[in-house]
Amino acid sequence: MAIKGMFIFMAVCALSLAACDGGVEQSQEDAVDVVAKRYLTLALQWNEIDKGYVDAYYGPDELKKDALSEDLGCSDEGECVSVLRNRLRRLAQELESVDKSTYDPAGQARMRYLSGQFLAMETRMRMKGGDDLTFDEESKALYGAMAPRRDALFFQRVLNQINDKLPGDGPLPERVQKFRGDFAVPKDRLSIVFDAAIAECKKRSGKYIELPEGERFVVEYVSDKPWSGYNWYQGQFFSVIQVNTDFPLYIDRAVDLGCHEGYPGHHAYNVLLEKSMVRERGWTEFSLYPLFSPQSLIAEGSANYGIEMAFPGDERLEFEKNVLFPLAGLDKGKADLYYEVNKLLGQLSYAGNEAARHYLNGDWSAEQAQQWLVNYQLSAPDRANQRVSFFDTYRSYVINYNLGKDIVAEYIVREAGADSDLRWEIFEELLASPKLPADLIGSE
Repeated sequence: MAIKGMFIFMAVCALSLAACDGGVEQSQEDAVDVVAKRYLTLALQWNEIDKGYVDAYYGPDELKKDALSEDLGCSDEGECVSVLRNRLRRLAQELESVDKSTYDPAGQARMRYLSGQFLAMETRMRMKGGDDLTFDEESKALYGAMAPRRDALFFQRVLNQINDKLPGDGPLPERVQKFRGDFAVPKDRLSIVFDAAIAECKKRSGKYIELPEGERFVVEYVSDKPWSGYNWYQGQFFSVIQVNTDFPLYIDRAVDLGCHEGYPGHHAYNVLLEKSMVRERGWTEFSLYPLFSPQSLIAEGSANYGIEMAFPGDERLEFEKNVLFPLAGLDKGKADLYYEVNKLLGQLSYAGNEAARHYLNGDWSAEQAQQWLVNYQLSAPDRANQRVSFFDTYRSYVINYNLGKDIVAEYIVREAGADSDLRWEIFEELLASPKLPADLIGSE
């Protein structure tokens, strides 16, 4: 496997930082910079084994080239996992040996961030090495949080309310899908509807968050993916946003994806990290985004809560009814009922977590998980099948969307109260910081 070892180099550096810089004594801050660069190398090398671990990298091309051209000196995947895990442990020890008391709060937050990334990476290594973690153990180690448990009775109360909204014959999941079908955006109008939603998300976010000049993204419409939308950040303040057209895209998804993937969601988040962490502070570790890490809970949680930040109260309903419905050629006569039903459907979000928990723990088969999603999240059967495919690929990552949103929302409200301007200030600070979920929850 192509990647080479650096055991002797790392061992020497751990004993004497001067030995790694031609005999010149380095500062504590330089020591963390050295750790950060080795972390980048290690993460890029790990991604060769754990495909998809690195979601984005826009750091030095030479560093990536060197990382991937080295030879680990291992003959099979299992041995390579062991080699990289040993390197990671030594790197974590080196970071731990740095005197944190000499750093300001920002520097200490940086080191906590790195430690959180190390724990998540080692967890992925343990999983790749055969360790069998429960859903909750995995989510805690990777994302710094565990989703609350919800039983069938919890969801049934919500289902009863939806049933009252949509009375009639036939199973409730079928009635819901039929009702929502009237609000699907025709494929030939997807682009114009999404462009209008994105423009509004950008305008509203831009009132409070100033992004650097030249930031931009393009939207592509794709198929055959386990997700509905994805932001592929390229660096240089540029993203590629992909929208999956495998299933009907309902009118409300335009704002959802426009804000979540764009403004003030993933695109804004990545742009602000590049601007504040990489370019202004020179913290190179932020030029790499490890998907299976606590950073994802912040990223997904802020992207989902950002929708409500951009469209507080009834403002979203009014915008969609008055602007997006006409663009999509949809009848807004039943729009109010549609949003009442959608609000209730949102309360079924954690049913997805329960399906993932039982499925990944081995309690349920794929078919049982799919049926649960149909019964308790009111998913269409083909959409439930796609969701289980998402579990297979991303596992406990599912908690980052709903639990992440709840954690971010509680943090923003706790810090800012009802002051809208202050909420935006704290929200922007969160996007441009090395915070971990523990910093938001208020626990270590």
